[in-house]
Order: sequence, then structure tokens, then C-alpha cells
Amino acid sequence: MKNKMIYALGAMMLVGVTSCDLTEKPSSFYEKDTYFVTEGKAQMAVVGIYDCLETTDYYGQNIMPFFGSDDMFMVRGTGSDGTRRDISHYLYNASNTWIASVWRCAYQALDRANVAIASIEAMPGFAENKNLQEINGQARFLRAYIAFDLVKFFGDVPFSTEYTNGFGNTSKPRTARELIYDQIIEDLNYAKTHLKSGREVASSEIPCSGAARTLLMRVYLQRAGYSLNRSSRQLTRPDDTARKGYFEAVIKEWEALKAEGYHNFYANGYEQLFKNYSQLTLDNQESLWEIAFEPNQGLKDNAGVWATYNGPLVDAPGSYPGTSSYMGRANAFFVVLPYWKSFYESNEDGSIKDIRRDVNFVDYAIKWNKNKEIQEKSHTSADINKNLNRYPGKWRREWMAPGFVDPNNTGVNYAPLRYADAVLMAAEAYNETGNTTEAWKLLNDVRVRAGATPISTANYSSLLKAPKLYDLPFIPDGDDAGKFRTALYWERAFELCYEGQRKYDLLRWGILEASLKAAQNYMESWTPGPDEYITDAARKDWNAVKWAKSNYVAGHNFTTGKHELYPIPLAEIQSNAALNGENNPGFE
Repeated sequence: MKNKMIYALGAMMLVGVTSCDLTEKPSSFYEKDTYFVTEGKAQMAVVGIYDCLETTDYYGQNIMPFFGSDDMFMVRGTGSDGTRRDISHYLYNASNTWIASVWRCAYQALDRANVAIASIEAMPGFAENKNLQEINGQARFLRAYIAFDLVKFFGDVPFSTEYTNGFGNTSKPRTARELIYDQIIEDLNYAKTHLKSGREVASSEIPCSGAARTLLMRVYLQRAGYSLNRSSRQLTRPDDTARKGYFEAVIKEWEALKAEGYHNFYANGYEQLFKNYSQLTLDNQESLWEIAFEPNQGLKDNAGVWATYNGPLVDAPGSYPGTSSYMGRANAFFVVLPYWKSFYESNEDGSIKDIRRDVNFVDYAIKWNKNKEIQEKSHTSADINKNLNRYPGKWRREWMAPGFVDPNNTGVNYAPLRYADAVLMAAEAYNETGNTTEAWKLLNDVRVRAGATPISTANYSSLLKAPKLYDLPFIPDGDDAGKFRTALYWERAFELCYEGQRKYDLLRWGILEASLKAAQNYMESWTPGPDEYITDAARKDWNAVKWAKSNYVAGHNFTTGKHELYPIPLAEIQSNAALNGENNPGFE
């Protein structure tokens, strides 16, 4: 982490009772009743929660395929691997080891949060100590964030706000997600009033009040949308009255966020915003909160692979000749569906208009030239039939400083909460409460920052309908509200692709299956026009589409009533008697 937090709690926090006495306690051990005596100790307990997120088993790596939908998929073929490939291609089962690791880390973090919150709130003078309340706000923010992950990924899950202090309460039954949502909202309401404002927080690695409000907006929108009902195996959503209340709550948080007068689009632009992550520059004007990674302290558990698994391919320097002048390698396991590049708005002469295209979409690799002994970009005609893949470009090795300690892992942060996301969430809520005029204004604020043309009734069809983009028959657009929903479908993809929101947008809108199949059908029906072989670039694009036709299978594999949720890991089903051997639908 760049804010000089240290990982002092190690891999385990032992509190409360144990089954036997230890003659020597491990260095990571502390007694709960005697540990929480100073603000510093309380802060270190919260660092222990962050530590669970900042590991390759959770947000450093294994979470990445949980995000894929119609904009990104796993390279390296479609055969089963029991890990990332199966998740990406909707081939996963209850034995998937990456799903199991995310489950394990989330519950470890949840238990640490429960310990920290209960203990901090019991400290003498807590009611008058603003510093302790802010530390507790961080813990409650993190508990809410983790619980929200569990609900999004697994639905109704075992949940408690009490820490596990003995074997007797290790097995818990499912809690209805609506009750978990209630606790998430309670925690975030506390956090938003006790965390510091963005201008007062020294680092984007520490959540601020704006981060809590933005996460609340996301929670309300997800709660207002569709989710898989385990009993009926159908997608259901709250009634119209409840949904209206959730949308109004989103608007309330948005208005409070704006009233703070601090958060906004990053002053130096969209491209530099993402360069900052790779260049290890912290700024919370737009990046409201970042999950941090640090691979250089000899603690691989706190390393991440952002910019290596999900950035452009980078060949390792031959024989690793030193570290000062070369990039580490990037395996580039994730690739982008090739036609997305043409979906971004261009000028009449073909030049780029929407600057997000060349930030988000990369169509080159960085190869090792053994004759020159350099790493260089490779997108020449000689590579047309080799470099068929298209890569996410938001995180890149080439943007990092030369040199590396670990050739694979990076210290590149992941930002789950951005101001631009908050703008689009507010726009959605305004549209769903009848103020479509304000919704268009906010959506177009995002487009203007990107250099794209604001959308209006007059240009709606030319910008968002075939042949420019494929049609979306599952989103009726006969009125202005419907046109806005179509625009939002594309805009959230252009702005937030690969950042972890797309799949859960489509799910809450009730169109995840339809969107996957639409992407599949569009790609499989695409053929080149008569003059599309004139340039090397066009030929390369066609080769990429042909490759993708046989490798992108999510639209074929997705099963409604099953793949909206991940299975509870088999080990948990077998060890937790309170679950009665019942897994999520389709995984029994």
C-alpha cells in the first residue's frame, strides 16, 4: 500500500476462546479483551480487514473473472480448468477453487470486521472520541462492502454481525438477503456520517464519506433490481413502491455527495486517471476508494496482478537481464470482444472522438526483440495472424515505472468506486423517478468528459442503433425513458468496462442472459464487407472476430435460473450442517 499502512496482523487474528492453551502464542495472536486500549491498536485491527481484501485470493486476482460479461472473456481456450476459465465461460461448479477462495476471504474479512466493530465500540470513551468513531466508520464501511459482495455473488448466505468466538457458532444457516441489505445500509449510514470527507482524507486507499454514499447508491440500485429467487428459481424484484423508495434514496445520496463540493471528474482527464493507477499516484477526486496492493515487501498475499492478467500482453525480457530498464511480464489472460472498438464514437474521417476507446481497448502486444534486446510494441502486418486478441487497456505495464521486483505481480490499485459511476447511477435513478431531463444531463456530462457527442432525441438513432451498434430488443425504447435506458446500457459499458460493475448492472436490469446471447449472436453473424480486406488493420480485425467466434461461449453456456448466482463452495456445504446440504439453484 502506498499510504504506508503495514500488514502487522499477519494471516490470522485469534480472539476470544480457543480449544486449548498454547504454550507459545503466534506473533499474529492478540487477546481481544486486552488489545483494544489505544486508537493505534483499533486502527491496526481495521488494517486486518483490509488485509483480507488485498490478497491474490480475493481482489488481487481471483475476483477478476467474476466481472466478465458481454465485454470481456477469458483467453487460453474454453476447456475446463476448475478456476478462472470456468468462471468466465459459465462452466463453474461448486468445486471451483477460485470461487472457494473468494468465499473464504470474504468470510475471514467479515469476521475480522465483526471483531473490530464490537471491540472498538466497547472501548472506554468511544462515544466522545471522534477518531475512534472514524476508525469504526472504516470498519463498518468494509463490513458493508464485503457483505454486499456475498449477496451479489451468492444470494442468501450465512451472515452475522457477531464474531466467531468458538466452535459452537461456526455453522450458521442462510440469512435472507433482504435482512443482509438492511444491515449493509445501516453500516453505510453510520460510515457516511463518521468517515472524513474526501478533502480531509490523505489517501484514496482510505474510504471517505463520499465513498460510503456512492456505495449506498450502488446498494440501493442493486436492491431495486432483479435477483434470483432460490425458491421459484425465477428473477424477481421488489414492488413498484419499494423500488421508487430505493431510487429516491439514490438521489438523496447523490445530492449529498454533490453538496460536499469536492468529488468530480478527475481534473487531468480520463486517460491520466487510469495512468495514475499504474503509476501508483493517489488522488481521490474521482477515485473515491481504492483497494491497495504491495508486492515488494516479500508478502505475496498482499500482491495483485492488475495490469498483468487484465492488461496488454507483455513478453518478459530475455533471461530477465536486470530489473532497472525493463517491464515485468503480463500474461494477459483477459481479452476484449473484438468488435467493441468499432462501437466507440469516431469522427467522420475515422479518427477517434470518444477518447475512452484507446484507453479501454488495446490492439497490440509488447514483444521481446531478442536482436535489439528491447521490449517493443508489436502491431505490424507480420503479426496479423498471430496477435488476434484485444486487451483491456485501463491498467498497463507500459505505464508503470521501469524495473520490477516480482515479474508477475504489481502494486497497481483497483478502484471499485468512481465519481463517474456515481453520476451514471444518479442519472438512472432520476430516469426511473420520472425526471428523464436530469438523467440525460448527467449521462451527457460523462460523455462530454470523454469527448463524445451528447445524446439527444435527434441523434439517438444515429448514435445508438444499428448499424452503429446492435439493437437491443429486450429494452423497449418507444418513449424517452426507454431511449435513456438504451443509452445507459451502452454508456456504462463505455465508461466502466472491466471495472466490476457490468455483469451486476445487467443482472439487476434483468437482462444478463439476453445481453450475453445478443453479444454471442452479433459476433457469430458478423461478416466482413467487400472492402474490409484493404488494410492490414481490417484483416487483423476479421481474424480476431473469427478467433472469438470459436472461443467466446458465455452466451451458449449461460443457464437462466442458475448462473445468476455462484454456488456455495462444496467444502462449506459439507462442513456447515446448518445449510442442510442445500446449494444454490442448479448446483444441488
